[in-house]
Amino acid sequence: MQIRKGQILDLDITDIAFGGKGLARIDGLAVFVDQVAPMDRARVRIVRKRKRHAEARLVELIAASPHRVDPPCPYSGVCGGCKWQFIDYARQLEYKRQHVVECLEHIGGLKGIPVHPTLPSLKTFGYRNKMEFTCSDRRWLMPQELGQEGVSREFALGLHVPGTFDKVLDIDACLLQPHTGNELLGKIRRYMKASGVPAYGIRQHTGFWRYVMLRHSVAEDRWMVNLVTAAQDDDLLQPLAERLLQSQLRVQAVVNNINARKAGIAVGEREVPLAGQSVICDRIGTYEFEISANSFFQTNTAGAERLVEIIGKFAGLQGGERVLDLYCGTGTLTIWLSQWAREVVGIELVESAVADALRNCRRNGVSNCHFIHGDILQVLPGLQQQPDVVVIDPPRAGMHKKVVRQVLDLLPPRIVYVSCNPSTLARDLELMKEHYRVVEVQPVDMFPHTFHIESVARLERIEQGGQ
Repeated sequence: MQIRKGQILDLDITDIAFGGKGLARIDGLAVFVDQVAPMDRARVRIVRKRKRHAEARLVELIAASPHRVDPPCPYSGVCGGCKWQFIDYARQLEYKRQHVVECLEHIGGLKGIPVHPTLPSLKTFGYRNKMEFTCSDRRWLMPQELGQEGVSREFALGLHVPGTFDKVLDIDACLLQPHTGNELLGKIRRYMKASGVPAYGIRQHTGFWRYVMLRHSVAEDRWMVNLVTAAQDDDLLQPLAERLLQSQLRVQAVVNNINARKAGIAVGEREVPLAGQSVICDRIGTYEFEISANSFFQTNTAGAERLVEIIGKFAGLQGGERVLDLYCGTGTLTIWLSQWAREVVGIELVESAVADALRNCRRNGVSNCHFIHGDILQVLPGLQQQPDVVVIDPPRAGMHKKVVRQVLDLLPPRIVYVSCNPSTLARDLELMKEHYRVVEVQPVDMFPHTFHIESVARLERIEQGGQ
């Protein structure tokens, strides 16, 4: 059957592909469709045709999968924040485990690895402790608003349409953050619109208001508001900061990050405190962590606690081990592991993250953690002592091949690999499979209603002559 762009087809969706899209096949050709689930029958329009696959958009749902549910969010299917709200949560967990298994088998050539059922998130809504909202001088309309007269397009404070950098939906409420966050968002939106100062034009690179970042401390139920602007204007921002601090919404810190660059990121070239404190504090287990506007902290606090518990279990520490924590960030995991180890050494490229890690150690009275600021490629060859356990928690791109070789040169008895990307996890495990056996993998869901999944893999060194 010849497939062409613009063609309308009725398809049976048979599977979910990595990336969250539904999968159908026509004479062996894979067709990927957004916003559909296995066992849907869907009418779709082909929007892109390649030699080995095609991409399509949903036109009409002919017959619904039994795994479908009604999404509670009015922006579901239009916003890029969480694409799987229409799929039953128990089924989401199965699909995520399936992604891990398929990546291990097809990318890593690792068959028969015990991959446990996905650990669910304790909350499926209101679980995010950090949300970043974009300001725009042009609002992207919802489908039901198209063609309506009198609909304003002049301002948006919200989230991006999937796959775009310049299309921003004006979001009244995001269900992934606690309700108080949406009240704060409403107050900030009203002030911005009444200020008469324009939102930033993402294409023209003009305007003032750029981003609003909200952080929530789950342990203390306190909030930080980070207002990202194109310039400093204390006369404009100070009244807003005071209003937020004096509201009944438990705001503890209001800061202003100034980003005059064209780059579309919510990190400023400098930061100005506006009201209250400059940090908030949250806890994982018994450990307390200071969180500044731009520091890294897992976005699902309860999920992070489950994740580090699994990592600690897989590390198998008895109290006398030396542990090496690669890509240690602000030291959350380093500090967590310190309670069972003789010594934990963290290596991190970002200098400010190392400073945060040292401060968090002092805050928690932890004295057996040490941090090295530098590129792992340059630091690892100079290590004086062989670690008993290496914990690896790389970015989505995984490890550099040279880092993999350096880890293999260390040849620790145990490795715990923490991954937010099953495909790079599988790729890196394949590079190590001649020296290490993958004993088990535990997926942990930190991001309900998205296709993203964290995985923790336990590796044991293959002794000479072992299998």
